[in-house]
Amino acid sequence: MDDPSRRAGVVLGPPGPEPAPRGRFAGFGGRFVPETLVAALDELEREFRAAWVDDAFRAELAGLLAGYAGRPTPLTECRRLSDRLGVRVLLKREDLTHTGSHKINNVLGQALLTRRMGKRRLIAETGAGQHGVATATAAALFGFECTVFMGAVDVERQALNVFRMRLLGARVVAVEGGSATLKDAINEAMRDWVATVTDTHYCIGSVVGPHPYPWMVRELQRVVGDEARGQCAALLGGDPDVVVACVGGGSNAIGTFSAFLETPTRLVGVEAAGLGLETGRHGASVARGVPGVLHGARSLYLQDEHGQIREAHSISAGLDYPGVGPEHAALAAAGRVEYVAATDEDALAGFRLLSATEGIVPALEAAHAIGWLAREAGGAVPAGATVLVTLSGRGDKDAAQVAERVGDGVAP
Repeated sequence: MDDPSRRAGVVLGPPGPEPAPRGRFAGFGGRFVPETLVAALDELEREFRAAWVDDAFRAELAGLLAGYAGRPTPLTECRRLSDRLGVRVLLKREDLTHTGSHKINNVLGQALLTRRMGKRRLIAETGAGQHGVATATAAALFGFECTVFMGAVDVERQALNVFRMRLLGARVVAVEGGSATLKDAINEAMRDWVATVTDTHYCIGSVVGPHPYPWMVRELQRVVGDEARGQCAALLGGDPDVVVACVGGGSNAIGTFSAFLETPTRLVGVEAAGLGLETGRHGASVARGVPGVLHGARSLYLQDEHGQIREAHSISAGLDYPGVGPEHAALAAAGRVEYVAATDEDALAGFRLLSATEGIVPALEAAHAIGWLAREAGGAVPAGATVLVTLSGRGDKDAAQVAERVGDGVAP
């Protein structure tokens, strides 16, 4: 079949596997929301199902991804880093998209759905600010009103992205409650949505939340993995030995992994170990989480003995979330994806190492994947292995924070 997306130079693969009825991924996922939101979620699922098999919708999305977002993004061979680590490192360069991260892939799709549903206002949550910037960008492009909720802690540590969102015309709401980070920003966004659901679409940025979000966001991010697998085939003649991506909620990771699930390739998701798993100050929801319900879905969450959600910690605002997307929870339970953890110090080491060896400054989120690989190369990752790492975003937003941490000691 002639897929019109290919004519735009962007690969949008055929629709991928759907979750079980009611949005379940092997016991995770589902929809646990106030009655007020049920009709909106039903409408969103109905419209996405229709759009995702609509040639005109796919062609328009592919055109935006190519002509506006800058897809396809390249696969970069890291020769100096590879020599340093003793493994062959390839980067999928989502940092080179417009707005500087993979978030734009999902947001452009949801913006088209917002217009299709006849709504004129977008709201979003954001941690590191990259999803907020992408949403504000799409709102400016489509002429939507836009409000972005961001934890007050993240507003302070991601000042550059706050300025960018405001410059793009978005209203940025600093959330002071709770830990004043990503979890609390989602809480406030959902409260707003309950009150404004008739004319507002909530543009969730990761594979979290009630059905159909985890499935829909995965489908909109599959372009990352589909491109990467094709590029690896052209360069390597086959699939890489290992695919690595950072995992907070998990959208860049699930978008990458989806293309390799039916292959023998080893898949590794790197969570935030923060100050160390033994300290309790981390964001490793697969490693230390238990099943529960938060933000409308059943998944793995950091909880205390009474079932109360624990505060997460990570040097990277985008991984500072006490849960993981339900499809990741299912993949962990099935043993198909290996979930590991990298500390704040590992991330800082990865941030500096990639910058100094390849001239590529990664976002702190993706630096967790680089830091883990640097730590495990020649050990858990055998010498000579070919490793694909999804570089989910660029590190401009984190430069001031890293400088404050390391001072002049920037050399890896």
